[in-house]
Amino acid sequence: MNILIAPDSFKGSATAQEVAKAMKKGIIASSLKANIDIIPMGDGGEGTAKSLIDALGGDYYEVVVKDPLGRPIIGEYGIINNNNTAVIELSSASGLDKLSNKELNPYLTSTYGTGQLIIDALNKGVRKFIICLGGSATNDAGMGLLKALGFKFFDKNKKELDHGGRELLKLDSINDTHVHSAIYDSAFQVACDVNNPLIGNNGASAVFGPQKGANKEMVKVLDNGLKRFGEVVQNFKGVNINEIAGSGAAGGTAGGLLAFLNAELKSGIKIVMESVNLEKTLKNKNIDLLLTGEGQIDGQTASGKVVFGVANKAKMYNIPTIAIVGTIGNDVDILYKYGLTSVFSIINKPMSLEKAIINSLKLIELQTEQIFRLLYHYLK
Repeated sequence: MNILIAPDSFKGSATAQEVAKAMKKGIIASSLKANIDIIPMGDGGEGTAKSLIDALGGDYYEVVVKDPLGRPIIGEYGIINNNNTAVIELSSASGLDKLSNKELNPYLTSTYGTGQLIIDALNKGVRKFIICLGGSATNDAGMGLLKALGFKFFDKNKKELDHGGRELLKLDSINDTHVHSAIYDSAFQVACDVNNPLIGNNGASAVFGPQKGANKEMVKVLDNGLKRFGEVVQNFKGVNINEIAGSGAAGGTAGGLLAFLNAELKSGIKIVMESVNLEKTLKNKNIDLLLTGEGQIDGQTASGKVVFGVANKAKMYNIPTIAIVGTIGNDVDILYKYGLTSVFSIINKPMSLEKAIINSLKLIELQTEQIFRLLYHYLK
């Protein structure tokens, strides 16, 4: 039997590589004889860069950069494909986890540190980029990132804007004469797992602002700031980013990258599947069964999460897909028509969330073993 293990990370608990190894141990413990391949996956959210680097054998680089409030921290990124492509997670420098709850303030937070990571890769000769947008603490439309690359943003008095989402309200003009020379020789793919536009009731500020520290009044101000950003961008670049699906990702950073870096905005899971040649593996290795998983599965998984993506791809080749997850939410049955065969939770008795997180890898291994013991019984 040929089995492909291709899970997402279990957020806050285990990386995709760790999850895959636990699943493999469970299969081996079941006594089922199988050829097992592992491909860690991601969908553009946190952990995607590590999954790609683990899957493709890339190298990590650490850089001193600015956190969302301008303090020095160590950020990291990876380079894959024979030093050809940099994989950068916005959360590594500009993520929510870099701040305490008291420090969350999208009026002030900036993506500048992520731009510093891009600069470091450019200076190493990299000209292809995959930017993963999950987990940002920002609502600045990527202005900070673009500043790090050399773009300048001014108010009506020709004073350069400070950092943060509130500053966008003052935006009057943009200058690109000091941009890093390699930017225009580079290609950017933006990986995200949301479809929200830049502004409006379903936009970046309204949907994601509260988790970044914005109250109702702040959401209105931030949304107006993004609206102003969109207006100035349209005048400067001739591009209307306000209503583009996905432009609101990471506090509008996706919109900024689309406008100024000519970036290609793609579903994160599609970028990852293409990068790791998932389809080629499914075909060339005659895979009989795909095993995947993630921390939580529900109806929203069909919007472009890992389980949906890999199951749908496996369906093209009539390969059954089993998902092992932390928790099973509502409306999971929608996934069955997209290729998911069955789903199992790792929770095997009453326990707290904390205990489930601490013991997740062992629970994954045990549940995998039970599933494949049953398969072994019918296949032996």
